[in-house]
Amino acid sequence: MLEDISIKDFALINSAVLEFTQGFTVLSGETGAGKSILIGAISFLLGGKAGTEVIRDGCQEARVSGTLFIPPSYKNALSWLSDHGVHTDDGRILLRRIIREGGKSASWIQDVPVTKSELSDFTSFFVDIHGQHEHQSLMKVSEHRRFLDAYAGLTSDVDEFTVLYNELVEKREIMSRMNTSDANRKREIEMLEFSVEEIKSSRLKKNEDEELEHEEARLSQYEKLSEDVETISSMLSSPDSSIVSMLKKLRSVSEHAVSLDKSLEILSNRIENAFYELSDISDEIRSYKMSLIYDPSRLEEVQERLALIFKLKKKYADNQNAPVSQVLEYFEKAQQQLVELSGWESNKTGLIKEIQERERSLLLRAQRISAHRKNAALKMAEGVEKIISELGMKGTKFTVSITEKESSDIIQKCGPYGMDNIEFLISANEGSSLRPLAKIASGGEISRLMLALKTILASTDDVNTLIFDEIDTGIGGEVSVSVGKHLKNLSKNKQILCITHLASIAVYADTQIRIEKESIEGKTFTRVKPVTGLEREEEIARMLSGDAVSEASMIHARSLLSSCK
Repeated sequence: MLEDISIKDFALINSAVLEFTQGFTVLSGETGAGKSILIGAISFLLGGKAGTEVIRDGCQEARVSGTLFIPPSYKNALSWLSDHGVHTDDGRILLRRIIREGGKSASWIQDVPVTKSELSDFTSFFVDIHGQHEHQSLMKVSEHRRFLDAYAGLTSDVDEFTVLYNELVEKREIMSRMNTSDANRKREIEMLEFSVEEIKSSRLKKNEDEELEHEEARLSQYEKLSEDVETISSMLSSPDSSIVSMLKKLRSVSEHAVSLDKSLEILSNRIENAFYELSDISDEIRSYKMSLIYDPSRLEEVQERLALIFKLKKKYADNQNAPVSQVLEYFEKAQQQLVELSGWESNKTGLIKEIQERERSLLLRAQRISAHRKNAALKMAEGVEKIISELGMKGTKFTVSITEKESSDIIQKCGPYGMDNIEFLISANEGSSLRPLAKIASGGEISRLMLALKTILASTDDVNTLIFDEIDTGIGGEVSVSVGKHLKNLSKNKQILCITHLASIAVYADTQIRIEKESIEGKTFTRVKPVTGLEREEEIARMLSGDAVSEASMIHARSLLSSCK
């Protein structure tokens, strides 16, 4: 859930801080007030595209930050964070993004820098923006399979299938390696044996490179280190003018002062503690100084060892700066490959049989999954069409296209998620042909279709925050009331943010935020302000009467708000 957002120098927004709650939030305001600017700022924060035109006139950069709350159930999102070295703060994540003059932008999740693509990938777990293609998970064909599986209750079955599929792919790769010619296999065995022996003979230890680099730095800077230690020791323990000797005198004087005034006892104790602490430090520094010996032969040994480790990293790790663990991982993998290659002839028959059995089992699973998908697809289409009809899109046809992958090879025929190509298709006008969802042009139609799909998928779709822009395009009357009711109902399980010009939608909101434009000293600014009580009644009245508030519109506004409680 999106908990808050802070905007600075973005388009017409000088500065704005907003807190969001669970439930249904409406963004309203006069035409041209900057409602879409706020959505644009949110989109920018989530990894959306933005150029230097979003920087407010006269400023050098635009900044947007916001907080996301991540429930423990969001395993994929938490796994993503772990893979990228990001830790939550009691389940909360701070997102930050800036764009500077010249077009350079920067993004952070917590304090970890990320690319725009990484930011977009991460935030897609939480937020869909409908009205802009780039943040709509349902506009991505690759996501259609996942939504259908969630609707059909097949997610765990498909996850299990994916594991088995990957195991089969691994077995096939082993077979491929083993089916090379004897000469090639012999050469590969010889290379692996050489690598295994080279790494084994080096007797590498985990984190050894870090320890050696630390030791090298100490040995190579012996003179400077010795000089610093000697200075510290002298300052602490020289007979007449050291810190310790001065503290000893200070301790004696403070004890005498306490005998005259007991209120100084606490301070005297602190002086005494400081004396003992620095005396202890002095002893340890003296001991360290005695142990500090320049050993050029050891320095040479360390440098030779580091050179060997550098050589091994260059050969068996990603690069010379990689950790030693990568070399050790290669060692383990090479040993396993040797076992596989060396025992190929004896294992060949068994492996072939295992692959054939896994292929048959996988195909049967894929067929069962496909049958469940086809049944669920019909129910999903029926449900979506019913809702979009209520939302003013009568005659619109929706279907889930399921086609079988074309291949005689089971690996290719199935794929990691089964044997089906899945895509959502729609015909927005009666008599027109079904077309891919991603090719629908109307923003209002897209938003309403997404509302219908999200309503159908509410209990299975993990994305918790839905933002609707342009949802009221071309509608009014009973249809707008239906849209408002659907948004309200959806907000029982989701966080809903919606831009609307229609009072018949806005009255169903739990929270209303007014966006207004003002001019100060010849400059135009957009202000963002939550409205409650009388202010909200006035805003609803303005929406009813076309910006001019009257007594009649106020009465109507109160009546609508009261009826929607």
